[in-house]
Parts: sequence; C-alpha cells; structure tokens
Amino acid sequence: MEQLDWIILIGTLLFIVSYGAWKTRGSKNVTDYIKGGSEAKWWTIGLSVMATQASAITFLSTPGQAFHSGMGFVQFYFGLPIAMVVICLVFIPIYHKLKVFTAYEYLETRFDLKTRSLAALLFLIQRGLAAGITIFAPAIILSAVLGWDLTTLNIIIGVLVIIYTVSGGTKAVSVTQKHQMAVIFAGMFIAFYLIVSYLPADITFSKALKIAGASGKMNVLDFSFNLDNRYTFWSGIIGGSFLALSYFGTDQSQVQRYLSGKSVKEMQWGLIFNGLLKVPMQFFILLVGVLVFVFYQFNASPLNFNPAATEIVKNSEYASEYKALENKHKEIELRKAKVNLNYGANLNSKVLEKEIQHLNLLEEQNREEAKKIIKKADASAETNDKDYVFIHFILNNLPRGLIGLLLAVILSAAMSSTASELNALASTTAIDLYKRNVTTEKTDRHYVKASKWFTLAWGIIAILVASFANLFDNLIQLVNIIGSIFYGNVLGIFLLAFFIKYVKGNAVFVAALITQVIVVIGYKFDWMPYLWLNLFGCSLVIGIAIIIQLFLNKKG
Repeated sequence: MEQLDWIILIGTLLFIVSYGAWKTRGSKNVTDYIKGGSEAKWWTIGLSVMATQASAITFLSTPGQAFHSGMGFVQFYFGLPIAMVVICLVFIPIYHKLKVFTAYEYLETRFDLKTRSLAALLFLIQRGLAAGITIFAPAIILSAVLGWDLTTLNIIIGVLVIIYTVSGGTKAVSVTQKHQMAVIFAGMFIAFYLIVSYLPADITFSKALKIAGASGKMNVLDFSFNLDNRYTFWSGIIGGSFLALSYFGTDQSQVQRYLSGKSVKEMQWGLIFNGLLKVPMQFFILLVGVLVFVFYQFNASPLNFNPAATEIVKNSEYASEYKALENKHKEIELRKAKVNLNYGANLNSKVLEKEIQHLNLLEEQNREEAKKIIKKADASAETNDKDYVFIHFILNNLPRGLIGLLLAVILSAAMSSTASELNALASTTAIDLYKRNVTTEKTDRHYVKASKWFTLAWGIIAILVASFANLFDNLIQLVNIIGSIFYGNVLGIFLLAFFIKYVKGNAVFVAALITQVIVVIGYKFDWMPYLWLNLFGCSLVIGIAIIIQLFLNKKG
C-alpha cells in the first residue's frame, strides 16, 4: 500500500468514528441512548438496517462465494421481502403499541419473566459470537494479505467501534451507518467499473456474462427439491423467510434499528426500503465476484488465494510438489485464456463451451490437489481461500488510492455491523437482564451508564471471540449457520406469543429449552441444510409447546 492509500483509509475511518461520537454526545436518558430519541426517518432506518446486515463478511466472502459457486447464493435472500411485509404488518404495530425498548420485553407481557430472560439469553449467545466473527472476518484477511498482526487488528477494529457506540448509543450507530453505506456503495461501484474496464478489448460486459455462463456461474435459480443443495429457490423462499423473520423481527440488533423510528409508518417504510434494495444489492455484489472470475480467465491467479497457506507450503519439504502444481496451473490458465477469447468471438459454440467446462474441471482438481499438499505441510493451515479472492484482486489490480478506499469499505462494514451488535447486546443485557432481574429502582442516568459499561464489556468479549475464532467453509455461511441454530427457536416463541393465545409461559419455556437442544444435535449430525433449521426450530418449539400446554390443561 502507498501513502495515498493509508491517508484515504485512516482518514475515512477517523472521520466516521469522530463524527459519530461528536454528533451524538451527551445522551442522558434511556430513550435517547437505546432508541435514539425515537426520531429516525425511514431512510435512516432503511440504511441502518441494511448496514447492520452488510458486514465486512458480505464484502469479503460474497464475491469469493460467487467466484467459486456462481450467482446461486442470491436465492438465500429471496425470502427477505416476504419477511419484511410480515414484520411491518404484525411485529412493528405490537412493538410500537407497547413502547418496548427491546423485542424481548413483549414476551414478559405475554408469557412471564423467565421466558423473556431465556429469549434474551439465546440472543446474547448467538449475537455475541457473531459480533466476534464480524471483527475477525476483516482482521484475518487483512492480517494474511498485508502481514499485519491479527490480534492488533482485532483490537483496533473493536476499539474504534467501542468509542462511538459507548459515546452515543443507538443514534451514534444510525448516524455513522449512513456514512458507512455511502463509502460502501461508492467503493463497490468503482470496483465493478474497473473490473469491466480491465477485461480484454474484445470482451464486452455482455460477453463477460456469457463467458461466466459457460462456466456455470450465471445459474441463478435452482428449483430442485434436493436437500443436498444448500441454496435453492425453495430453501431461500421458505428457510430464508423464516431466517429473515427471526433476524429482522426478533434479533435486537435489527429491532433496535427500527424502534428508533419516529412513527410506525417511518419504521415500516424503512423496512420496506431495505426489503426492496437488499436482494438487488446482494445480486450486484455476487455479480462483482462473477466478474472477478471472468477477469481471472484472462489474467494470472494464484493456485491458492490464501497467502499464508501458500507461504507455509513453499517453506516446507513439499515445496517442489507444490511448484509442479503451480506450473500445471499456469498451463491451464494459458489454455483457458485462449479458449475464452475464442468463445467471446463465437458465443454459440457448444464445442468451445465444453472445452471451457473441461478446463475448469482440470483447474478445480489441481486446486484441490494443492489444498491436500498444504494440509500435508501443516495440518492446521487454512486451505479454504474463498474469503481471500476479492481482497487479492483489490491489492494486486486496483490503482493507488482506490486500494485505501476498498479497504475502508471492508473496515467500515465491519465497524457498522459490530456497532449495531454491541449496541443491541448492551441494551438487551441492561433492559432485559440487569434492570428486570437485578435492580429495578434506579434512575434513567444509572441505566444509561449501565448500558455504556455493558457496551464496553461486550466489545471486549467480541474482541476475545475474534482472537480465538477460526475460518470456516465461508465466513458469510458461518454467520448464517450460527443464526439458524438459534433463530428458529426464538421466532417460534414470538409466533406463539402473537397467534396461539392459550399457550402459557411454562409450556413455552420448557419447549424452548427442549427445542434448542434438538436443533443443536440436528446441526451437529447434519440432519438438513442449515437454512432449513430455521423452519425446523420454529415448527418444533410451537409443536412441543402446544403438546405441553394441552397436557397441563388436562392435568389441571
């Protein structure tokens, strides 16, 4: 990185942190600190909701997901607009009418304190883990690629977020997220334009899409009912709807974003805005990843995009074997470049299309062999390189200045999601556990101070989780897996509260405990793709609670 990149990167981050802390200083009561004074407009709510979900993982992992697997991941988001409509019609009016600070307050009015506390604890566990991962995601990638110390990066990102989140609470999060989303959108559009401009002169944007299609990267829809396929139209519409309902309707990190709205209409319009924009945004980010794939059909790419893994194997006794695979990789790339150029001139050639697919298969097999050798060199080495694809492209191909901007995009996204999570974790701890279970006779100023201390505590916990975290198959999948393990259960509790009035607190509490154990076992033994765990957990807790309640009624 050049001096200009550092100036842009540091300047962008310091502006966001200092502006958020200055603009929202001095919150003196709980309504100001936790609900942002209940004065947010719909566009602020929409951008804040979107920024909370669009973490650094989105901008690191999603292009890499598309590079390897194509556009099919967008199906994961198909249920989101459906969930937005349901939340606008059912959840928001109830939350607003009861004037709740957290989603879990409602559960006490409908059931009892222990059910409210259990739901809050389930949220704290899964969101506490997720907060650590949203810090870890950019830190591990930047550490490997730039050679920065991982622990130091975790601390820097965590401390920057803690500063303005502790200072201004919910309003600070919302104010900064508008600027963060502006940086994010600008960076991604510039990256998109530059990738297209870097393609060979004869390869237009439409031809690039055709080339990607020949390699199977443009298959957006999968209508199969095969449970072995993680992302299908049905898993997105059904499982994705339940995940989105749980996330946006019961996860305090999202609920807190729209509870800051000025009115029910502002909250509803904010969520509708998010629902309309989210799927196109994810489609666009995946398309950037597909274009990176096309770019590497004509330009050299590493055998493994994870530089730390490559360095390990090159300094081992297996260096010569790995070198042989690298030479084979270069030969395949040269052949692919020629065939893809020919295909660009003859787009309907089935012969060339089959040759492209054959070369892709050879390349994939070669990459898998490389991963095996890396594992031989060091069994603990991370061979998964999906999350390194986009950052490799940024650092090796973008002009000076824009590298700093794209790194600012990644770190802004990390800060924006982590801020929302810490804000929600602190609010839930302060309102649902501390205020309700420990002390109830304190002033507003006391609870604001308590919220700030809880924000600091959760920030430290998130940094610790980040420091002990590890890569998964793909970071964006890891966050969604963690959510799917807990969200279905919590959503079922809320649906019981909304719609099945004869079920009481004791039945729901026991059913939720049983359900959580079963869902964890189901994930451990891979009963179904993780998206379906949302529907499974939701249905299970509702069914068990009804059975228990009927038994209690009969017994009584």
